[in-house]
Amino acid sequence: MQFSAQDHAYMRVALELASRATMATSPNPKVGCVLVKDGVILGQGWTQPVGQAHAEVMALRDAATQGHKVLGATAYVTLEPCSHFGRTPPCANALIEAGVARVVAAIEDANPQVAGRGFAMLRDAGISVEHGLFASEAREMNIGFFKRMETGRPWVRLKMAASLDGFTALPNGRSQWITDGAAREDGHRWRARADAILAGIGTVLADDPQLSVRLPEVDSVKSHQPRKVIVDSQLRTPVAAKLFQTGSTTIYHAVSDEAREAALKAVGAQLYCLPENMLQSASDNRASKKVQVDLPALITALGNEQVNELHVEAGAKLSGALIQAGCVDELLLYMAPKLMGQGASMFALPELQSMDEVRSLRIHQVTQVGEAIRILARL
Repeated sequence: MQFSAQDHAYMRVALELASRATMATSPNPKVGCVLVKDGVILGQGWTQPVGQAHAEVMALRDAATQGHKVLGATAYVTLEPCSHFGRTPPCANALIEAGVARVVAAIEDANPQVAGRGFAMLRDAGISVEHGLFASEAREMNIGFFKRMETGRPWVRLKMAASLDGFTALPNGRSQWITDGAAREDGHRWRARADAILAGIGTVLADDPQLSVRLPEVDSVKSHQPRKVIVDSQLRTPVAAKLFQTGSTTIYHAVSDEAREAALKAVGAQLYCLPENMLQSASDNRASKKVQVDLPALITALGNEQVNELHVEAGAKLSGALIQAGCVDELLLYMAPKLMGQGASMFALPELQSMDEVRSLRIHQVTQVGEAIRILARL
């Protein structure tokens, strides 16, 4: 399908508008919309927080506020207009009632409730519909939404900061700070776009982290704080942990302990018991057994709770376990220009005997952030 230079220019505007919805729309996708007629932008908008207007309605309102009539206009939208009644009425209906003549969409909606139905409604109303312009960019912007719609699971991004020789902490455990302030702020921006932040009990006990987003602009976006998810098989999370100070915290565990459960619920924790099969501890000569959290089941549970993007900040053991379980989609690595010589490794993975066993990744993006190199690598 051929798109004009004007089509490209206006869809780029729509994509920029969609980016303004970051931190505000989940579990809905981030969408931007531009209404154009005779080379003039009549209205523009982006998706509002859940339960409020979608991008198309915001653009129509913007046009009305400026006194523009959109009859015969073209709507450029980064995702297929919805066709169903959810928390808000269908956007396809709004465009039909407004009298637009043409809709150019970046990509078809992966939501089974839409998935082409929005386009069909528009065509049935006599509106010209085209899609596929900047489809990859639109999908990338909502990669978690598409992953959840297609598989039922969130997009899992595992973040690590390490020295150039691959260590995340000194042998004595000290790690503050491997990266500079610019990289740490960038890490908070990746936290902010996620619906949940996952850490393990080892990180909680060693660092007592807040696991919160600390950025000036967060306060202006409904005080967005991703929910916190802790993998704590034996219920060892301290009730005085800093992570309980802000937002909501969910603990996934593998054993039952009424007293510990009651104490954690008293400080606001939600608890879910998700044990996996009994595993023999390889380090225990007595072949004792311990129960761990079923990690694939945990990821699926988060998908069922409409988590689109899961941001993981965990130690080597849990990070390695998530990779081995096939739960990680992407690595977010900050490599600092430092050499530590010895220390804690990034991932606890089993020893391999052959290069054929080596796990391959695809480099998606390499960017310098402050002094560090930020690498996005996909499994």
